[in-house]
Amino acid sequence: MNMTVDAATLKQLLKEALAELLVENREDFLELLAEAIEDAAMVRAIQEGEDSTLVDKAEIFRLMDGTS
Repeated sequence: MNMTVDAATLKQLLKEALAELLVENREDFLELLAEAIEDAAMVRAIQEGEDSTLVDKAEIFRLMDGTS
């Protein structure tokens, strides 16, 4: 049996499914969203790091130790 759904009906069904997901699985959805944001931030940080100049390892440790 073939069923066809027009675009408006499909859009409404997707909206309802998303609303149900948000209500019934709020914590899971928020956790998933937070992870996605963290992943995007990590990608951006890596890209920025690839474009920056290199710093000597000793300089990093000197800054971490707080010595001049």
